[in-house]
Amino acid sequence: MDMKARIAQELKGRTPAEVVELVVYNCRSSDGEVEGLTEDYARLEVLSVVNVGLSSLAKLPPLPRLRKLEASDNAISGGLDALAERCPALTHLNLSGNRIKELSALEALNLKGLRSLDLYSCEVSTAADYRENVFELLPQLTYLDGYDQEDNEAPESEGDDDDDDEAGPPGDEDDEEEDEEEDEEGSEGDDGEVGLSYLMKEGIQDEEDDGDYVEEVEEEEEEEEDGDVEAAAVGGEKRKRDADDEGDDDDDDE
Repeated sequence: MDMKARIAQELKGRTPAEVVELVVYNCRSSDGEVEGLTEDYARLEVLSVVNVGLSSLAKLPPLPRLRKLEASDNAISGGLDALAERCPALTHLNLSGNRIKELSALEALNLKGLRSLDLYSCEVSTAADYRENVFELLPQLTYLDGYDQEDNEAPESEGDDDDDDEAGPPGDEDDEEEDEEEDEEGSEGDDGEVGLSYLMKEGIQDEEDDGDYVEEVEEEEEEEEDGDVEAAAVGGEKRKRDADDEGDDDDDDE
């Protein structure tokens, strides 16, 4: 299938003006140019034309909203000057695996918003002081071949706005993580270990039980003491009555 037919197939019932992202694969360009893509794709933001036999980007139509162009594993050696004029919003450009040989060919990439450029496996990437020269030539760049000037790797989400669209409202993820942590703490894990909150709860319960036990013992001791006092009082009262009775007997004898 040629590129023009493939692009038409990717419309899937939409009009070109409705397409925001276009991924073209398993096809070949008949003349090494981007065929079937017109200025009607005015809302296009992401274009992927990986391994489709391109040799130039000279015939790329005006795409004012295009911010990400994936054109790796082609045979591109020229036509880069068309990008600054026709794709002024471009921020991410992947040209790895193409036939870009000279550093001077990159001078055409004078796009103010270009932040990430990939030239991995291009002949130009084997030149001496390649990274230093590219960053000097294109000072607006943040990442070259996935790394910044201090060799810090670009985050995986860099430029992937789709990830933000799929994410829930702010705070949802944090709430889910907190719920998971609470569940893990409150239950026994897969390895048989008991959660911290469960142990703390057990300790508190034991302390409360101990307190109840002490209170019960104290109450029993107080009841025993009260019983002893009452018994003593009863005994004393009985002895007094007995003594009185004996006195009355003596009086009778007399």
